Amino acid sequence: MIKIRICGFGGQGILLAGEILGAAAMIEGKYSSEIGSYGAEARGTTTLSDVIISDKKIGFPVIDECDILIAMSQQAFNANIKFVKEDGIIIVDEDLVKTPENLKQKVFKIRATKIAEEKFVRVVANMIILGYLAEKTKIVSIDSLKKAIKSRITRMIEANLAAIDEGAKLASEKEI
Repeated sequence: MIKIRICGFGGQGILLAGEILGAAAMIEGKYSSEIGSYGAEARGTTTLSDVIISDKKIGFPVIDECDILIAMSQQAFNANIKFVKEDGIIIVDEDLVKTPENLKQKVFKIRATKIAEEKFVRVVANMIILGYLAEKTKIVSIDSLKKAIKSRITRMIEANLAAIDEGAKLASEKEI
């Protein structure tokens, strides 16, 4: 069982990223759950999506401790770092999140928002991070992420698919 928390602020596609990741796991025949939450104002407030992926049925779909934290805003990182296991993985959008030097977890930094703005549109930064996550961890395949996008997204499909590929390419360029 792998527990992943994706967090940032409203408008970054945090909930969509969780939905796509969970759908990709189901495409691969795994069990998954996704629970999202956001501040009352939605856009601009802290948002998170908890995704659990397992080979067995998920009896309790609430994350009290996560294996992987993906953070796309400093406020969300600061609020959620305490939930990451000591041997966990942290992936941050490095232009938006500064991490302390002394973290015990393995930290990966990616310039997802900057790359999205330069190559695509800002709103696909979430898909760049999902592509990066999939390539680094092999939790789900790139192909499954793309199938999930095609089944769930109705606009900007090509940009989202290209963003997945971009994230995977960036992950394969940096050693784990």
